[in-house]
Amino acid sequence: MNKTPIHKHSPFLIKANAKTHNIPQLGALAIVVASFLWGSTGTAAQFVPSISPLAIGAFAMGTAGVLLCVFAYKQLMRDLHLLKRNPIVFLLGALCVSIYPLAFYSSMRLSGVAIGTVVSIASAPLFAAVLEFVIVKKPVSKTWVISFCFGATGVVFLSMGKSELLNSAPSVASTNIAFSSITSYKNERVWGIVLGLIAGLTYAGYSFAAKYFINNGVNSKSAMASLFGAASLLLLPSLFFTGDQLFTSPMNAAVSVYMAIIPMFLGYMLFGYGLKTVEASRATLITLIEPLVATLFAILLIGETFKLIGWLGMFFVCVCLFIQTVRWPLARPFSNN
Repeated sequence: MNKTPIHKHSPFLIKANAKTHNIPQLGALAIVVASFLWGSTGTAAQFVPSISPLAIGAFAMGTAGVLLCVFAYKQLMRDLHLLKRNPIVFLLGALCVSIYPLAFYSSMRLSGVAIGTVVSIASAPLFAAVLEFVIVKKPVSKTWVISFCFGATGVVFLSMGKSELLNSAPSVASTNIAFSSITSYKNERVWGIVLGLIAGLTYAGYSFAAKYFINNGVNSKSAMASLFGAASLLLLPSLFFTGDQLFTSPMNAAVSVYMAIIPMFLGYMLFGYGLKTVEASRATLITLIEPLVATLFAILLIGETFKLIGWLGMFFVCVCLFIQTVRWPLARPFSNN
């Protein structure tokens, strides 16, 4: 009896593999949802200017670390021996978690919600790809390179698109004041961008560390909980020096609790789930939706204004996200001979 071969694009083969194909897509979807939650953090922090950015970052990440450890206690005890196998990766990952919120929220305070978030999150994919290539020799795919080019261009356009609105005045004195204000603002923005790059590097660092442990048999919940729990040992004690304003008003208390539970605890639960099937370099590219969401919140709720080039940057970020979330027929390594 002649058997008809099943073509590689046959609906029978597609149906047989549909469940397998959907697993990475669910992981990507979890990261997208987490990014939407994270996109609200910058705007929420701007409603409590009396709280130091160091305090809001330390409280949110530190409290989330404690909650993650409580929620994943059983998995942590079961995976403890696996986490001990590479203490260097663990310590560096926890250190990255500790530094990230301090740099991230300080960046937003100095350069604005939109630019701070964009630089912090959009620089992370490049750092993540470099870490994967240098440490685990993972080649960079052509799809990733194209996606990153769109994302990086979008970042540049977004940073150029923020309008600097100062009331015009005819007098020389007011003109000098305006010029001084612009100069001071630009200096702050430069430091904000520098801190944003540090945040991007540390974000890529702890994403890589979590993915490393997951690839080596650690449960995603315990991987995230261990890194964040260790970081909370450094973050929470710092509140003795910076956290005096966290609960001085109902608004301050509400924002502090919201930041810790919704974007941080729930967001990183989803991010850890996504890392089970998504590489760190791709995951950080998908999270480019976070600065997009943060920018829209900044425009609609805080009143930040953007020029046309800023909106073009948003479009490029959307293209980058589209390339990363759609399954393409070919994704060969960029270094492929």
